Amino acid sequence: MTKTKKSEFRPNDYVVYPAHGVGQIVSIESQEIAGIQLELFVISFEKDKMTLRVPTNKATEIGMRSLSTPDVVSQAMKTLKGKAKVKRAMWSRRAQEYEQKINSGDLIAIAEVVRDLHRSDDQREQSYSERQLYEAALERLTREVAAVAGGDEVAAAKQVDEVLVSRAAA
Repeated sequence: MTKTKKSEFRPNDYVVYPAHGVGQIVSIESQEIAGIQLELFVISFEKDKMTLRVPTNKATEIGMRSLSTPDVVSQAMKTLKGKAKVKRAMWSRRAQEYEQKINSGDLIAIAEVVRDLHRSDDQREQSYSERQLYEAALERLTREVAAVAGGDEVAAAKQVDEVLVSRAAA
């Protein structure tokens, strides 16, 4: 294994893992797996009570990234304010697209899903699968907004909710 560039991730850094959202690197450890010595990031997802081990040489390849900048967060908030763009495709096709956006780890794409699936009180009821996707996207968005702002998830949820409510009122 070649040790080209040393990773930009360090213990205690918060990172975004595409399929799981925001986690914190607890440590970097060496393990022998199938006779090969591997250096691994140990990432803890406190909310999900889950620990993930990611080979350091594969981290960027699989889409692991640092937290978004405040600029990207404000871009995501702008995206939330926009008009919902709901395609007229079959629900199964749209659900697949939403799932891909959520698991892309891209904050703007996640904000698009939240925007498109958000329902105000006077709109029709969401189906179970719509609600599941909406809640998954909302949670990812809220966690990253909170992590960028310094960790207060309640304040982040309130901020996201205010943007969505103000959009519905407009």
